[in-house]
Amino acid sequence: MGTRADFYVGRGDDAEWLGSIAWDGYPKGIADTILGALNEQDFRDAVESFLTGRKDATMPAMGWPWPWETSATTDYAYAFDGDVHASCFGGNWFDPRNEPDDDDEGREVTGDPAVFPNMSDRKNVQIGGARSGILVFGMS
Repeated sequence: MGTRADFYVGRGDDAEWLGSIAWDGYPKGIADTILGALNEQDFRDAVESFLTGRKDATMPAMGWPWPWETSATTDYAYAFDGDVHASCFGGNWFDPRNEPDDDDEGREVTGDPAVFPNMSDRKNVQIGGARSGILVFGMS
């Protein structure tokens, strides 16, 4: 399986989903231009540039790619809300620029538990394709 990531402007039920990736969604796999964005427009531009041309990217017009309802089940979610924030599996927001090398060990929590919009009305699940983040093996 891949390390999936979703990108938002804002946090909470009304956040705007900008897109998702199925692979390398951990903080070290995200472009510095996204993590270092200083304003909303720079974040939007950086996310668009990062997603454009990636075979594992899903844009909003393509529909929500995951079988789950919110980003609380996605490996990582990134949001710009005055600054860049990240959540791992819906846990408390943290600064992704200070993510430790050993997953959760030493992560400094900087905010409340993450809340995400419900995407069930926008689902367009992809199983086994480049955008799914899931490897499907045939048995013979």
